[in-house]
This record gives sequence, C-alpha cells and structure tokens, in this order.
Amino acid sequence: VFLPGFGRSPPLMIAGGRVFVFPCIQQIQRITLNTLTLNVKSDKVYTRHGVPISVTGIAQVKIQGQNKEMLATACQMFMGKSEAEIAHIALETLEGHQRAIIAHLTVEEIYQDRKKFSEQVFKVASSDLVNMGIGVVSYTLKDVHDDQDYLHSLGKARTAQVQKDARIGEAQYKRDAVIREAHAMQEKVSAQYKNEIEMAKAQRDYELKKAAYDVEVNTKKAESEMAYQLQVAKTKQRIEEEKMQVQVVERTQQITLQEQEIIRKEKELEAKREPWWTCCWRNCHWSV
Repeated sequence: VFLPGFGRSPPLMIAGGRVFVFPCIQQIQRITLNTLTLNVKSDKVYTRHGVPISVTGIAQVKIQGQNKEMLATACQMFMGKSEAEIAHIALETLEGHQRAIIAHLTVEEIYQDRKKFSEQVFKVASSDLVNMGIGVVSYTLKDVHDDQDYLHSLGKARTAQVQKDARIGEAQYKRDAVIREAHAMQEKVSAQYKNEIEMAKAQRDYELKKAAYDVEVNTKKAESEMAYQLQVAKTKQRIEEEKMQVQVVERTQQITLQEQEIIRKEKELEAKREPWWTCCWRNCHWSV
C-alpha cells in the first residue's frame, strides 16, 4: 500500500498491513508482493558455435517487501502497474539475459552442465532485477531443444561414447577379473608351495631328529650289547679260570693220590723186603 503524504511529508509505505485513508485527501495505490512464476523462453538463439537452439527456463521472482529500499525502488518503477505488467517486464529482462548467456556458450556446455547455465542466468538476472526492486527466488533450466537434430546427434554420439565406455569398462573389468583370478591362483599356488615346503621342512626335521634318536638308541644299544658281550666274555673267562682251577685242584689231588699211591707201593715193596722173622713175628703178634 502506498499513501502519498500531506504537503511535503513523504509517502507512507505499508507492506502487507492495514491503514485508514482520508477520502479526497489521501490516495491509496497497491503493488503486488506475490511470487511470480515466469516461463522464460528463448527460441532459436545461436550459440557460440552458431548452432540455433531453443531454451526454456522457469523463474520465480517477487518484489521484496521486507527490504524498504528495494520496496521503494519497486514502487517508483511499477506503481500503478498490474501484476501481469510487472511479470512481463521481469520476463523480458530474464529472457534477454538468458539469450545473452546462450550466445556465449556451446550447445554441449548448456546441455551437459545445466546447473552451471542456471547459476549463470540466476546470477546475471538477479544483479539486474535487484535494481528494479525485484528479487529472483529461483531459476531452473527446463528444456533445451533444436530443429536441426544437433542434440539428437549429440545424444547419439554420447550414447555411442557411453556404450563404448561401457564396453571398455566391461573389458577392463573382465581383464581385471582375470588378473585378480590369476593373482588369486598364484597366491593359492604360492601358499600351497609354501605349505608343502613347510611340510617338507617339518618332515626333514623329523627325519633328522629321528635319525639322531636312532643313532643315539643304536649307540646305546650297541654299547649295551658290547657291555653284555664283554660281561659274557668275562663270565666265560671266569668260568674257564674256575674250571682250570678245578682242574688244577683235581690234578693236584690226582698227583697227591698218585704220590700217596707211590708211597704206598714203595712201602709195600719195602715190606716185602723185610726179614722173614719180622714178618713171622708180626703175623704171630696179630694172631694172638
């Protein structure tokens, strides 16, 4: 609501409120503060490489009632104009900036990076419309098309590139899978060989220890056998010595008996050589 002041007093601006108006003294004028949705179309605009394309964007704009300076500027610019007229002015401004940005870009840049294009239009249009008291709430690129199938061809090329990349990616994936499988097999074989080597080492250590134990056991066994044989030999020797001693004793006894026998025989012989009267006397004596 815009109320001109009395005399030289400044006009009164009220954003979204109520006020009493003195008829015939004061006059009231309204300006819309609603958000306006604009369909920004730019048909057959030549890009940087001379390709004509048509671009459609959707913009949301509104007069900023919270900012008194912008509201005052908007009142000066659009006081007495309808909402449609304000929307038309904002649309013409946006469409002009949209055309200017399209002319400085390539089709590929617009089509492939829509966010960047929208940000550029939003930035340039905002800096211009703010001087009119209008703020750009948002801008979005809605559609890009052409009448010469350039985008279609670009899409085919892109599709072919994507398919090519997909084939390359699939081939690389298969290659990497084969490499990974080969590495896994190599690691498996290496692990198997390592395990076999460890088992062989363990078997070798076992055989060496067993051989050492066997040597020790055989040595002890041989020593024991030798000790046994030595003991047997000593026993046999002792037995032989005892036998020899017995034989010596027996021989001594035999010699003694032989000597006694000899003595006896000698005595017998001596007795036979005694005088006859001695014998008679002995015989008579024994007879008595």
